[in-house]
Formats: sequence, structure tokens, C-alpha cells
Amino acid sequence: MSNTSQDQQLLDYQLKLGQALRSIAAIDTIDVAPTPRTLIYQQDKLRLYHYKGKAVTSGQPPLLICYALVNRPYILDLDSERSFIAHLLQHRSDIYLIDWGYPDALDYALDLDDYINDYLDHCVEATQTHCDHDSVDLLGICQGGTLSLCYTALHPKKIRKLITMVTPVDFNTSDNLLSHLAEKIDISALSRAYGNIPGQILNGLFSSLMPARLGIHKAIQAPARMQTPQQALSYLRMERWINDCPDQAGMAFEQFIRTFFQQNGFINDCVSIGEERACLKQITQPLLNIFASQDHLVPPSASRPLKELSGSADYTEIEVNSGHIGLFVSGKVNQQLCQQIDHWLKS
Repeated sequence: MSNTSQDQQLLDYQLKLGQALRSIAAIDTIDVAPTPRTLIYQQDKLRLYHYKGKAVTSGQPPLLICYALVNRPYILDLDSERSFIAHLLQHRSDIYLIDWGYPDALDYALDLDDYINDYLDHCVEATQTHCDHDSVDLLGICQGGTLSLCYTALHPKKIRKLITMVTPVDFNTSDNLLSHLAEKIDISALSRAYGNIPGQILNGLFSSLMPARLGIHKAIQAPARMQTPQQALSYLRMERWINDCPDQAGMAFEQFIRTFFQQNGFINDCVSIGEERACLKQITQPLLNIFASQDHLVPPSASRPLKELSGSADYTEIEVNSGHIGLFVSGKVNQQLCQQIDHWLKS
């Protein structure tokens, strides 16, 4: 490459960087979660929200969304143009969302029994009461899907249909980079050292899976993606979510890593929650399993085994040409996906 070409590229980059800085300066606040909602239940750090849609789904159970513990659920409602929840509300009359909140030192001793048989169970009951229905449809996302699988196995009468999205089932596939890292962690030492596991450590772990793409390449491309205030706001909303990783309750995180990543609990049928065993064969409800073909956190090979491991005779799976987060922040992708989800729930 000639020096002239290099000089021109450098000049172009400087111009884009200057415009990006002006775009950022025009932003007052980085707002998220624009869809109206109502708080209907709270317990400790947990909050349960209700979204009211305009669609008429009389006789249909409400849809309860269980998101992961390690990230914030507003990725499902990042802005009005790419809101998974808003697109769902075009088809559903009642949607409920669990916000796990931010654990602190008082929550260190919480374990998976607390999260599944206490918190999640109370959210299911609060949803049933609020909507006056004796069962709910449960949608579990990522780690929240793993919790939802355990819950449905233990409380089958309360769940009519189960949906899992980008949910790991086999935690030891050869293409699962996160699994290769997690299985080497001395989780007991980490818990002893920190108590609750700092969210910054987890964020660094996720970024390390694709260091070039999520580090150098991302930084170089950032100015070009913020040439207008609206583009900058869209970019910064995503950055806010990426860096908003709650600390994790020490005992629950330790149990999750050991049970699922290190013992591959679903595959080896050794998942115990409290005093009960959670076996996927206990799940006989209609089951919809959604995964992303380009997912680097939960590759399709980690999700597909659910078909053989569950006890459902009514199993459907959808593979979406997307990445892990693209399912929820690509307006075109999640709009089509929400139509498929609604069709499946009504079928």
C-alpha cells in the first residue's frame, strides 16, 4: 500500500472519529427499556414486571420470560426499533419478565434451590394470580433457559408450554469455547477469594472468547458506527448493556459452574436442585427450542441434544441465522421470530 493511500485512510479515520465525538456530545442520556411496564411483584433484589399488549389472546396462558442471571434483561427491550418484547406484544396480551436485580454481599449464600424453587416459583405463582390462570407458558433465555428446564422438570403442573432460546444443554461440546474455559476454573478458590463473583471478571471472560473481534476490530470500527447522534445512541445502548454485568451470588454461581460446566449435569443426569433431582425426561410439555447458527457462546451443538434428552413427544426446534445477541437486537430477525413463537404457542 502506498504512503498516499495510508495517509488518506488515516485522514478518513480522523474525520470519522471527529464526527463520532460530536455525535456523542449531542446525547443527553443513554436510555433503555422504553416499553411501558408495571411492577407486580418483588422479593429481595428480584422484580417481576407485566407488559400489556393489544392483541387478544383469550384463553391463552400468560408468557413468563426468565432471563439469565449474568446479564441484564433490558437487552430484550433495548430501544423501540429493536425490542424483542415490543414485537412479542404485537401478538400477545400479557407478558411477564423477571429482573433478577443486582446481588450484593447479603446474597452470597443463595444457591440454585433459592433461585429455582423460591424466586422463580414465586414469580410463576404471582403471574398465575395476576392473570387469573392456573398455568403459564415459560420462555427461558440462555442461562435462564437452563434454570427454566430445571424448574419445569420439578414443577411440571405449573407450566403448559416451554420455550428455550440459546440455551445450553450439553455443556461439553468441542466447539463450546466458554465450556473449555469454565471447566478449568477453580470455582471454590474464586468464591473464597471474592465472595460474590464480580461482574467485571465475567465480562472480561466473555470478551476473551473473541479477543480480535470484540477488542481491536470493534475499537477500530466504532467511529464509523457513530456518525449521527442516533447511531451513537444505538451503539452506546449496546455498550451500556455489555458492561452492565451484575455480580453473581457466590454459592449459586459455584453450584452452576460445577453442576453444568464441570459435571455436564444434563448429559450425565446428575442435576440436583435442593433435595430433588431435575431430570430432563420429566419434561413432557410441548417444547420449542430456538438456537442461533452463529452463536459463539451457546453453539447449536450445545442446544440440539435437548430433543433426545427431554421427555417431550411434541418437540420443535428453530435454527436462526444469527449470533447470540442478534436474536434480540436485530429488528428484522426478532420480528420474524416473535411471529413464529406466537404461532407455536397458539397451535
